[in-house]
Formats: sequence, structure tokens, C-alpha cells
Amino acid sequence: MANLIVITGAQASGKMTIGKALSEKIGYRLITNHDSIELPDEMFGMGTEIQKRATKEIRKALFRECINHDIDTIFTFVTAFDQESDIEYLNNLKKLYEQTGGEFYFVELICNLEERLRRNVTEERLNAKPSKRDIKRSTKDLLDTHNRYRLNSNIDEYIFPNHIKIDNTNLSKEEVADMIINKYDLEVVKEKGRKI
Repeated sequence: MANLIVITGAQASGKMTIGKALSEKIGYRLITNHDSIELPDEMFGMGTEIQKRATKEIRKALFRECINHDIDTIFTFVTAFDQESDIEYLNNLKKLYEQTGGEFYFVELICNLEERLRRNVTEERLNAKPSKRDIKRSTKDLLDTHNRYRLNSNIDEYIFPNHIKIDNTNLSKEEVADMIINKYDLEVVKEKGRKI
């Protein structure tokens, strides 16, 4: 039985940073959205159909093996709340984990645009995500996506029973990780991915 925590939020809202902090505290494995994006991007080019297909297949294989081997996982994902396909994808992930007895937790980060633009060029982000190193392109993509999609839910909108919203604009990664742990009463795993 494996659990999944999805951390969502707009680009540079702190998903990876908080995912790492949470992983260190509870022992869940971390899969960032860029883990499945960067290699297909390098091979086929960002935004191409083959890159999109390869990204989906990589993620599908990772989730399948995590479930097969009882590995609790944190996954970071940018959700366009106004796109039915994104909500459907998340619902399918929820079903996939719950049908094998696992839990599905949804964490939504809220961060203002000014802070996101600052975080977009931090050393940690650029080291982990080669596709973000073209600062001009990365900044344009962040702003275009911000203007084009609804990257946070509406105030009274909760799309899952286990859906927490955290404004992490001025919070440390440790504070946010602790809020998630306390909200869902998450247990620490003895070895990464395995429950005590």
C-alpha cells in the first residue's frame, strides 16, 4: 500500500523546495514534475508532441512501480484549475492510489507573483531544472502561464476531501512541511518509501 502527496502551485511557488523538506522529515520519495520533463525536453524539444508523450509515460511508469513496491511518494505538479484535463489527470491519480488501499493528499501552494519571480532565478531552482536556465524564456513562460491559466483554486473551491491550501509567500519550507504533516497526521517511514 503506497500513499501519494501531490504538491501543486504555480511555477516557482516552492513546490520542489517544500517537497524536499517534507521528504526529509517523513521519508517519502520525491518526484518533481521536472524529473520527467527534462530528459524528454533535451532529447525532443520542449512542448513537442513526442516530449509530452514521453513525459506522460515516464510518470506513469514511476507511479506504477511506486505502488507495486509500496513506496510512499511526493509529486509536484502545476495544476491549471480551469483545464478539465488537469483535474481529470489528478482524479485518475487519486483513483490509482486509492484502489490499492493508499491515501491521496493534495497540497496547494499560494504565492504572490513578485515572490515567484524572485524564486524563479534562485540557484537551487536553476541547478535542479536545466530548462529554467534560459532566464528570459523562463520568465516569459512564468508570466504567460500566469496570465493564461488559473493556477490556484478559487477561495471556496476544494477539489478533493484531502485538500489543504497554504500561502507560503512568507513561510519557511520547514514551517510548510510541518503544516502538511500536522494536517494529515503523516507518519514517518523507517526507510525512504517504506512505512515503519
